Amino acid sequence: MSDTIDTPTTGQKFTAEAMGTFVLVFFGCGAAMRSGGDYVATGLTFGLTVVVMAYAVGRISGGHFNPAVTLGAVLGGRLPWSQVGIYLAAQLLGGLLAGAVLFGLNHGFEGFSAEGNMAQNFFGDQGTGYAWWAALLLETVMTMVFLWVILAVTDERNEVNVAMGPLAIGLALAMIHFASMSATGTSVNPARSIGVGVFAGTDSIIQLWLFVVAPFLGAAIAGLTYPVLFGHASEPVPGSGLSFGGGRKGDQFVPGSYEAQWNQGQQGGNWGQPGAAWGAPPQQQWGQPVPQQPVPQQQPDPYSTPQAAPAPWGQPQPPQQQPPQQQPPAQPGQWGAPPAQPGPPSAPGHWGNPDGDDDGRTQVRRPD
Repeated sequence: MSDTIDTPTTGQKFTAEAMGTFVLVFFGCGAAMRSGGDYVATGLTFGLTVVVMAYAVGRISGGHFNPAVTLGAVLGGRLPWSQVGIYLAAQLLGGLLAGAVLFGLNHGFEGFSAEGNMAQNFFGDQGTGYAWWAALLLETVMTMVFLWVILAVTDERNEVNVAMGPLAIGLALAMIHFASMSATGTSVNPARSIGVGVFAGTDSIIQLWLFVVAPFLGAAIAGLTYPVLFGHASEPVPGSGLSFGGGRKGDQFVPGSYEAQWNQGQQGGNWGQPGAAWGAPPQQQWGQPVPQQPVPQQQPDPYSTPQAAPAPWGQPQPPQQQPPQQQPPAQPGQWGAPPAQPGPPSAPGHWGNPDGDDDGRTQVRRPD
């Protein structure tokens, strides 16, 4: 197993976002069309598509699938402005492709008319009579709540298991649908609204402005207020937030997103482990060689000094070795040395001292 993690390329991120948005719009709007607008079926389908695709490709792009999510991530310090164009283009392409496929497939029903029947978003006379200002406020609030949930779940300080993140976000999207489908058809995603809206007739196209402005407004509020309310876990990504400078050289991870948590990870990149600290060094993985640890320097053995204990009875005394760093005692007659004094008989540890009487001690010699 490699101890390095490949950074996704720009092309891979584009593909992941386009694919995820396509699946979201195709299955979500398709469920609304085929179920006759059933709340439970439609809401759960939108939520489940987010869960499935976040698990599938979230490690590559972060699993936005929504221009509003991308804007919130940028303003929240999670993504540099230099990557916004790639994300928005991919999401818009995926939404339009899904709308085109739905448009073509539904003509398999005899007499099908796409005008007003593409699960498009609506307000006013073309919808349920819901006032435009109320629709604008509702979509803004719903998107703001959605982005707060996303930013909180993907916050690296959140100790919720990383594998639970997509589930929480998908349930939040389903919850939002249950609360707003009867009023606006639930957008909170410009790519979802544009993808099918352009095929649903002139009235739908005229109303698209609200489902672009409101999600972006709600996302901007959430992205700017989340760091103020809860603080940054780490330094924002260079070139994000209200700083429009360039980010770091080359493609980079998105802190706090699935791309960062699943690829980088606080636990050394292990998928599904809790919370990721940006830039944390990877831990030892199963199957990798254990890094060599420096051997601590051992303290010198006191028995290796000249005052070592005597050898056991009946065995010869090993020769004494002076440690390299230990200086020999000053000899009599040297400057600063005390005058030589007659010493006591040789200590057991000095028996057979080859230096004889040079150290002032009496050497016992065998008579000839």
